[in-house]
Amino acid sequence: MLIAGFPAGSWGTNCYVVATGQGAECLVIDPGQDATAGVEQVVRENRLKPVAVLLTHGHIDHMFSVLPVCGTYDSTAWIHADDRHLLSDPMAGISPESARMLLGGDHKFAEPDDVAELTDGQSLELAGLSFTVDHTPGHTRGSVTFTTPYDGPEDVPALLFSGDVLFAGSIGRTDLPGGDHPAMLHTLATKILPMRDEIVVLPGHGGQTTIGREKATNPYLQDLETSTS
Repeated sequence: MLIAGFPAGSWGTNCYVVATGQGAECLVIDPGQDATAGVEQVVRENRLKPVAVLLTHGHIDHMFSVLPVCGTYDSTAWIHADDRHLLSDPMAGISPESARMLLGGDHKFAEPDDVAELTDGQSLELAGLSFTVDHTPGHTRGSVTFTTPYDGPEDVPALLFSGDVLFAGSIGRTDLPGGDHPAMLHTLATKILPMRDEIVVLPGHGGQTTIGREKATNPYLQDLETSTS
């Protein structure tokens, strides 16, 4: 499996390009601000063909470049129905500080030509890869995570692209429009805590971690484990 990740734009959002190997079809996950050049470089160097863009949620720092990436490679954008409106109206989910970052810029947002909606428990078969979609509201109403089997070391059964649901040592904020802290706690308790410790987490911001490490050190998960034990 080929996984290339890089932080994109002023928000440092992790954009991932995922493929079975060089010379294959690929997926782009969360192409944020100024991600087009990074995607183009990874695609060119590895002779890849993007066929889809997967969005963990509709916040502008994760979908800023979805329109040019989908347009360049004639790819389908996948997003949960509850966040689809943010593709054309990202200001509906933006914070005041993010709005200030965009002031004075000539930014135009619209849905890509081909948009498909994600559902909870959905199985995606794209670019020779299999992903399980989990609806994980809290950070936004339409937040999702993507889990895919990993064909590397036996002690790593799967990879979790967690978006802004789970970070190393923290979780996504819930004070933006569409955020819901009780929903986030429910998501963590029902979707994240039951996962195997060995799963590697590739988050929307910051470095990678594992489910086991977060259960042991992340105060939000520790509090949940204490309250449910």
